[in-house]
Amino acid sequence: MARRRSSSSSSSTGNTTTPATPRNRTPQPVRVRRRTFGDFVKAFFAFVALAVLVVGVPGALAMTVGWPLPSGMPKLEWLQNEITVGTFLHILTVIVWLAWAQFTACVLVEIKAAVSGVGVPGRVPGAGPSQILARQLVAALLLVGATAASLTPGLSQIGQHSLDGNQRGTVAAAQQTPGLFAQQQEQAASTAAALAEQASQAAAHADAQGGSAAKSDDTKYYRIQPPEGRHHDSLWEIAERHLGDGRRYKEIFELNKDRVQPDGSKLSEASLIRPGWIMEMPGDARGGDLVEMPEAAGGSAAQQQIHDYGKTGDHAQGDHAQGDHAQGGGQQGGASQVSLPEQRPAPDRQPSHEQHQQAASASEESSFGLPQALIGAPLLAAGLLGALGRRRRQALWQSAFGAVGGRRGMEPPTPTGDAAAAQDALLVGADPEGVRLLDRSLRGLAASLGAESRPLPTAYAAWLSGNGDLHLQLAQPSGNPPAPWQLGQDQTFWMLARTDAERYEDVDAAAPYPGLVSLGTMDDSRLLLNLESVPGIVSLSGREADRAAVFASVAAELATNGWSDRMTITLVGFGEDLTPLAPNRLRHLDGIDDLIETMDAETRQRRGALGAAGHDSVLTGRTGPAQHTRWAPHLVLLAAAPSADDAMKLAELAADAGRLGIGYLVGTESGDLPGAAWEMEVTGEGKLLAPLLGLELDAQLLPVPLQRAVVELFVESDPEREPQGPATAPPFLVDISEQGRPAVYARLVGPYEIIGLDTPDGDRSALLHEALALLLLHREGVHPRVLSSALWPRGVTDDVREALLDRLRAWLGTDPDGSRRLKTDSTGRLTLAKSVVSDLDVLRSLYHEATQGRGVDSRAVRGRLLTDALVLVRGPLLADRPEGRYRWLTHEIIDAQLPLLVADIGLALSEFHLVKDRAEKAIEALNAALNSAPGDERLWHELLRATHSTGDTARLQALAADLISRSGARGLPPRTEALLDELLPTWRDGVAAVG
Repeated sequence: MARRRSSSSSSSTGNTTTPATPRNRTPQPVRVRRRTFGDFVKAFFAFVALAVLVVGVPGALAMTVGWPLPSGMPKLEWLQNEITVGTFLHILTVIVWLAWAQFTACVLVEIKAAVSGVGVPGRVPGAGPSQILARQLVAALLLVGATAASLTPGLSQIGQHSLDGNQRGTVAAAQQTPGLFAQQQEQAASTAAALAEQASQAAAHADAQGGSAAKSDDTKYYRIQPPEGRHHDSLWEIAERHLGDGRRYKEIFELNKDRVQPDGSKLSEASLIRPGWIMEMPGDARGGDLVEMPEAAGGSAAQQQIHDYGKTGDHAQGDHAQGDHAQGGGQQGGASQVSLPEQRPAPDRQPSHEQHQQAASASEESSFGLPQALIGAPLLAAGLLGALGRRRRQALWQSAFGAVGGRRGMEPPTPTGDAAAAQDALLVGADPEGVRLLDRSLRGLAASLGAESRPLPTAYAAWLSGNGDLHLQLAQPSGNPPAPWQLGQDQTFWMLARTDAERYEDVDAAAPYPGLVSLGTMDDSRLLLNLESVPGIVSLSGREADRAAVFASVAAELATNGWSDRMTITLVGFGEDLTPLAPNRLRHLDGIDDLIETMDAETRQRRGALGAAGHDSVLTGRTGPAQHTRWAPHLVLLAAAPSADDAMKLAELAADAGRLGIGYLVGTESGDLPGAAWEMEVTGEGKLLAPLLGLELDAQLLPVPLQRAVVELFVESDPEREPQGPATAPPFLVDISEQGRPAVYARLVGPYEIIGLDTPDGDRSALLHEALALLLLHREGVHPRVLSSALWPRGVTDDVREALLDRLRAWLGTDPDGSRRLKTDSTGRLTLAKSVVSDLDVLRSLYHEATQGRGVDSRAVRGRLLTDALVLVRGPLLADRPEGRYRWLTHEIIDAQLPLLVADIGLALSEFHLVKDRAEKAIEALNAALNSAPGDERLWHELLRATHSTGDTARLQALAADLISRSGARGLPPRTEALLDELLPTWRDGVAAVG
C-alpha cells in the first residue's frame, strides 16, 4: 500500500456525459441500515446454539455418562483388561469433553476480544474450524448490539470505504461517545452501513451496463467480501484459502492488475482491494465461494459484473484499451479518486533523492561498500546526522568556553573504519529537506486546525511517495482538510502535494504526530506508522536478530527525528548502548516487571490529567487554546517476548493507550501475542509482513554492526567525554615558510577565489568550484558517493558522477613529478595533494604554530604568526556562494569551527598586546575578529576590558550602549552584565541617558 496523490484533471478522451465531481465535495451522511427482524432471528438461534454447545453438552454428558476418567490411579493390570463397549464410550466421552473445552475456550476468546476491543482475537491452538464457528455465533449474537461492530481499522483499509471513489461522501454522522471503544463501535457501524449501500449501488451500476459472456467456462472468479467484524478480506487470505499459500497473492494481483472493476476503478496495488470487486483466480484455485461458470447463474447482478469484468481481460485488451482509458479518465480525473503515485519523476522535475539512492544501491554496494541500511533510510539518516552535528557543535562550544578542561582548540575526531563508512552512509542517505517538509507540513496542519477550532484527527500512518507527496491515513473520516491539504482517495486520507508543502513556513505549533516512525518502503513509498495512535499493541515476530534490527531502527529514528518536540522512549530488553544517541529521550529498563509497574502508574496519571484538563485525548491538547500542554508521547519498545500473563497485563494497559499518547511495540517469537491490535513479521530476507493489514514492506533495519558504528560516532563526539592525550592537531598542516608556496591556493574565508588554476569554461565552472571546496574542507578524504550526493542532493547517475571526476582531475592537473593532484586512497576516498591548499589550512596552521609550535618559546614569532592569521580573515566562509548551491554546508560544523577559530586568534592576539599595555592594538585585533565572529561573548568581554584599560569612560559607555542594542529583546547575558557592573558601575544610568 502506498501513499496517493490526486489524479490529473479529466482526460479529453473521457466520458463527456459524466460531469466532473468537485475534489473537495462536502460529504453526505450515509443512511444507516436499521436492524431487521432477520437479525433478531439470527441472534436468537445463535444464542440457542451457544447455550446448547456451551451448557447443554456438558450437562448431557454429566447426566448420561458421568465422569469418564477413573477416580483413582489405575493399576498396570488395567491396561490388560478387555476393551468393552463401556470403555469405548468412556474414551469417546473424553474426546467430546476435550472438544467442548476447546470450543468453550474459543467462545471466551471471541467474546473477550469483542468486548475489550484490544485487537485481533487470540488464536486457540488447534481450533481452526471451532474458532470460526464460535466467531460466527458470537458475531450473530452481538449483531443486535454495538459490540459486534467494534473493530480496529487497519492499514489495509485504503480505498475500502468508498466503492464509488469520492464522487459521494461516505462519512457517517458520528455521535460523540466516551472512550476509544465506543468510538470504534460508532465508526464500524457507519462503515458497515456505507459498504452495504455502496455494494447495492455497484450492483445497480453493473445491471445498467449489461455485458456479454465472460471467459471460458473453466475460468474462476472471486468476489471481494465486505468487512465482517474485525476481519477484512485481503489478497493474502484469499490466496491462502483458495491456493493453499498466502504468498501466491501476487499471482492474483498480476491477473487483475489495471482491469476495470464494477465501481469503475482499477486494481493498482495488491493491498488496495475493495468489497464488491471481482478477482480472476488462477486455474488451480479451489473453494466453495469461487464462481466457476458464469453462465449458470442466470443473470444476477454479481454475475453480470463478472461478465463485464471478463471483457477487460487480456484477450480483450486490443478492443477495449481506448475505452478503458476513457473510462478511467472520466472516473478519476473529475472525482477525488486517487491512483498510485508514479514512481518516475514528472518531466519538469528532478528525480527524487530516495529514488536515486534505491536505484543505485545494488551497483554501488559492490564498488563502494557503504552500509545500504542507512543509505536506504533517508529520514533515519537525516535524524542521526542532525543529532550528530548538534553533538559536535556542543562539544566545540564547551571546549571554547572552557567547560571541559584541556579541550580548547579541539578538532572534531576523524572517524575511521566502520564508523567512517557509517558517517559516509549518513551523508549519502540523509534527506534533510524531506524531514523539513514533513515537519512543516504536519505543524502547519495542526496550526490550521487550531485556527478553525477543530481537533486533530487520529492518524494511524503517513505515506511519503517517491515524488514527495504526503498522505495521512486517518482512523476515521474527519471532513475536509484545511487548505492546501486535499482529500485523498477516500474520506480517511488527507493528501498534501510536495509543491504545496514547499510553500509552508515555520509556525509556532506543537508537533501533532511525534510518534510517526519509518517501518519500510512499498513500491517506492515510505510508510511511517504512528505508534502512539494504535489502539492496542503492535506485535513483531521473526528471528531474534531480525527483530533486533527493526527495534534498533525504530528506536534510533524516534530518538533523533526532526518532526517531534519531546518524547520518552522506553527500551526494555535491548538498546542500553543506544542511549548516547539521545540521552534526554531514551530510557532503558531492565525487565518487564519494571515496565508494567511504570506504565501502570503513568497510565493512571495520564487518564487523570486528561480528565482534569477536559480533553478526550492527547490530540485535543495539541491544538487550540490548550496546545501549550503539548502532551508528549511515551513509546515503549519491548524486544523480549513477554510471558502470557505479562502479555495480558500489557494488553490491558494498552487498551486505552491510543487516547493517552502511549504506544507499544512488542516482540514475540510465535507471532501469537494476546491483545495485539496489529501483527507484523520480519523475515530473514528483510521483508516486513502484515497480511491482515495488506502490507509487504522492504523493512527498514539497523543491524548490530551498524548500530555499533553509529553509536561510536556519537560517543567520540560526546562533549562530556574526558580528553584522551594531548590537544588534537588540525587534520592538515601546511608549510607556512617562503619555501612552502602551494601550486594551487584557494581562498575560502570570505569571497571564493582560486589562484594557480584557469577558470573552467561553460556552466560546469560553478560545479567544479563547489567540488573543490568540499574536498578542501575534508583533507582526510571524501567518499565519491558523498561528493555526488552533496553536489546533486536529489540524486545523480554513475556516468554523470564519473564525468565530473574526470573533469575535476583534468582541471587540477598534475604536480611536477607527474602525480595527479586529485587522488584516490586505499579506502576509495578522494584526496587532494599537499600542493593544493586553502587559506583555511593556512589559518589553522598559523594558529597551531603560534600556540603549540615555535610561538610557544618566542614571543616575537607568536605575535607575527597571530597577526598573519588574522589578516587572512576576510569574512564568513564562502561569503559569495550562489543561491541554491553549497547546501551540504548544513551538514558540516565548519560554520561553528571557523568563528571559534577566529575568536581564539583574536583573543590570543589581544592578550599579546595587552601584556605590553598596547590597548589600541588589542582593540583593533578584537574588532577584526568580531567581523567574523560577532556572536562570541568572549570577544565582547575582552573588548570591554581593553576599552576600560584606556581610561576613556565615554568610550566604554558607548561600547556598552552598542552591546545592549545588539542584544535586542533578550537583553545582555548575565556574565556580561556582571562584567559591566565591575568595570562601569553606572552603566545603566549612562545607557538610559544615551537612550
